[in-house]
Amino acid sequence: MEREERTPAFEPFPMKGGDGPYSYTHNSSYQKSGVEGARTLIFEGIANKLDIKKLFVESSMKFNVADLGCSVGPNTFIAAENIIDSVKHKCKLIGLDPSILEFQVFFNDHTSNDFNMLFKSLPLNKPYYAAGMPGSFHSRLFPKASLHFIHCSYALQWLSQVPKELLDKDSPSWNKGRIYYSIDAPNPVLDAYRSQFAKDIEVFLDARAIELVHGGLMAILLPSSSAGSGKGLLAFSEFVGSALMDMANLGLISEEKVDVFNLPIHNPTSEELEELIKRSGCFTIESVESLVVPLPHFLTAEAISLHLRAGFEGLLGQHFGYEIMDELFYRIKQKLAEWPFLSNLSSRRKPIKELFILLRRI
Repeated sequence: MEREERTPAFEPFPMKGGDGPYSYTHNSSYQKSGVEGARTLIFEGIANKLDIKKLFVESSMKFNVADLGCSVGPNTFIAAENIIDSVKHKCKLIGLDPSILEFQVFFNDHTSNDFNMLFKSLPLNKPYYAAGMPGSFHSRLFPKASLHFIHCSYALQWLSQVPKELLDKDSPSWNKGRIYYSIDAPNPVLDAYRSQFAKDIEVFLDARAIELVHGGLMAILLPSSSAGSGKGLLAFSEFVGSALMDMANLGLISEEKVDVFNLPIHNPTSEELEELIKRSGCFTIESVESLVVPLPHFLTAEAISLHLRAGFEGLLGQHFGYEIMDELFYRIKQKLAEWPFLSNLSSRRKPIKELFILLRRI
């Protein structure tokens, strides 16, 4: 029985569009490394878990792919071609001619995403038909049983809303002076984030279970935290929060505005996400991998501040005013430049581990 659909309370701001120096197009090399790193996992998942013959019969030789949270490229195009190449390879393995299969790729993101930039950047010789699907993936997006493969990378960690408890001054989750669940945040703050994430994942999985054909696959790649240490994630938020508090202390922004601002992001543990998937009862977990993503060799305070600006400027600008963005990210860059991690070559060589999960619709 299908559960009642819920409408998200608000739409988080998408990554910065356009082609300028602060755009996601030019400041998403780390995410690109993750998408490319997942290529083999997707290839193996399709080769071993996707019943192409059954889908051929049921789909009239059409194969529909959706990339949820696609942003503006180029990473979404890399993901789409990885999936299509893997499906074509699977066809050859079982003696089917892949040329008779037509591919449709739906690029999904919030309605305010820069879809103009996305479609201007489409590869000229793309092996698929392209279409946009605006809207939040925290709700239904597609007709029933219309998709064969769903891809979602570096997007599912975004919540549909900031946990309400964080804004209640009388709540133990009141997060005054912080913008996230940092090292010194009380445990109820982390609990509030986990609770909101669980609600969002329930809605997300219910919607995808309706849209994905039986036997279809869904690949999820997202930042995660290690078991028992939820406060160790999104370390860069500390620099953003610190810079905001400095500006509040100087009277450049209101301290009250800082107190009521929280990032709507949660990086779950593997165990946390697996339990939520099992609870949905609609998918089997085909593989769970800790994907090693090497840090870029050009990692600098400037590069990190640009990546942060590409991801957070819309959210921060709407709340604090776009006129302070240059000053804010200058201060963030200065704080990053003093970070011992960047001057320690041995620590910079340590890769980051992301979470990759492959699901199959029951």
